[in-house]
Amino acid sequence: MPGVFRMSIDILIEEAIQARHLGIPALALFPAIDDSKKDPLATESSNPNGLLPNAIKALKDKVSDLTLITDVAMDPYSCDGHDGLVKNGKILNDETLPILAEMALCQAKAGADMIAPSDMMDGRVGYLRSALDESGFEEVGILAYSAKYCSSLYGPFRQALDSAPKEGDKKTYQLNPANRREAHREAALDIEEGADMIMVKPALSYLDIISDLKDFSPVPVAAYQVSGEYSMLMAGVEKELFTENEAFVESLTSIKRAGADIILSYWAKRFCESQRD
Repeated sequence: MPGVFRMSIDILIEEAIQARHLGIPALALFPAIDDSKKDPLATESSNPNGLLPNAIKALKDKVSDLTLITDVAMDPYSCDGHDGLVKNGKILNDETLPILAEMALCQAKAGADMIAPSDMMDGRVGYLRSALDESGFEEVGILAYSAKYCSSLYGPFRQALDSAPKEGDKKTYQLNPANRREAHREAALDIEEGADMIMVKPALSYLDIISDLKDFSPVPVAAYQVSGEYSMLMAGVEKELFTENEAFVESLTSIKRAGADIILSYWAKRFCESQRD
């Protein structure tokens, strides 16, 4: 993605300091794990000395007032590339939950402020809430990917992390783009299980879903302007079809207008810089 890079921890700290100075309150972390550390059980995800825990600790040491949101799903660590445990070509929902819990606890121990289960396994919010509470992490929040649609717009992100499924796809556990009602049902279940925030992903193609959830949700609604959305806009900028600032501000405004309380965007830093220009 133009202007988006994988970062070593030292460079990440510099970027985080700049972001905080610009007024960005939170950073969402996604690790790119070497293939040699991937296995079917995503063992590396609970390694206290792994890349993500070390990044969390370093960031908390240097930018303590920056809220750190960490991804909980098996795909960055799994040799199968799926968000859940795979056996005989099937995703095992219940068997995945303990793996996710160990991952979440590892992140919480390192200093994560909020975990963000993006796996879409049924019952995972309640399972993770119980695991965190029982281990003394009652104040660690949960941002649930409640309405995560099966979208082609995740492509650039999966290429960057090399986390695409090795076989099959994610249609069995992500939402069908044609299904509007299921988003309400999934969000309601996540809220009942203890989610502190819920998310819609992607954002621009699902503004109606953001609006729907905002109308009933007692917790904040987040929206993720995903890698494909960002890349499409940047491609238009590179072809001089429109200007970068106007295109991104318009798109972010539409997400906010639909009802998003929080927006995750690869253009967040540039947005803040543009407001100071």
